[in-house]
Amino acid sequence: MRRIVESIAKALRDKGSVEATVSPLAPDVRIDGKRCLVTGANTGLGKAVAIDLARRGGHVLMACRGGHPHAGEEVRRASGSDRVEMLRVDLADLRSVHDLCDTLRNRQVVLDIAVLNAGLMPARARRSHEGFELMFAVHFLANRVLLDRWLADGVIRPVTAGDAPPRVVFVASEAHRSSGPIDFERFGAFQDYGIRDGLKYYGLSKLHLCTYATELSRRLNSDAETRVAVHALCPGPVASDIAREAPLALRPLLTPIMRLFPSPARAAEPVSYLCCAPDPGARSGMYLHIMREKRPSDLATDPANGARLWDVSEALVRRYAPVRPA
Repeated sequence: MRRIVESIAKALRDKGSVEATVSPLAPDVRIDGKRCLVTGANTGLGKAVAIDLARRGGHVLMACRGGHPHAGEEVRRASGSDRVEMLRVDLADLRSVHDLCDTLRNRQVVLDIAVLNAGLMPARARRSHEGFELMFAVHFLANRVLLDRWLADGVIRPVTAGDAPPRVVFVASEAHRSSGPIDFERFGAFQDYGIRDGLKYYGLSKLHLCTYATELSRRLNSDAETRVAVHALCPGPVASDIAREAPLALRPLLTPIMRLFPSPARAAEPVSYLCCAPDPGARSGMYLHIMREKRPSDLATDPANGARLWDVSEALVRRYAPVRPA
């Protein structure tokens, strides 16, 4: 309980204390014709991102487990665009992740913008379909499989000099800074926990994600050339349902507090900036905390950590989610 209260207090402080270094996009910034995919786009932050990208002219694919078809209809109405489509995926099941990738490959989809947003925070430890801790599976491992497949299948295509690179945007969290070193000796092993340690494992899953984003950017790009623009961000506190699985005893506390947080539309501003602004399209490796550019933690940017994370997660993918033949 103490850890949860401390986290809420910090989020409330962050709400108004993070000094911006970049400005929200003007309404007239357009991405007409760009193909965009947003995971977890049926609710909260992901839905707000989908609405904004569609409103700016993007062709938006909403990759979600639930919300079919009404969430897509709501995004169409709110954005005024009919270029919105829903695709099914359960990121806690790597078979479903491959099914989504197969669909994109078979339809010869080429993405200009990918927003890896889907997230959750269970009250207690739960297992994914393959037996991994649920946040490890959804926040990190599924995204690793998606990027492996998209790069192999040509869904995301690194560009040569002169062309606009595709953009990959990971929704991470400042909670990655509170996590201890990655335990590579037991990497991927299921860890049981209760209410007290949920935030600890949430932060660890986001450390995995931030470290992976940094290493992916390092491997795809050079100092001289951006072939795929890879970025990450913490949107700050959001009035969303990410704590929907909170214990019943906490819900009377969390519900009014959530109303104090920025709306999903406001929290989507840094996501839209990384997706659409000119500067993030010309370089890779940005990390935003709300609208302030910062450096991720030393653990997340350590090249040795990144290389080791790459290798051990690659071994997990080969074992549990090998690439399917075309």
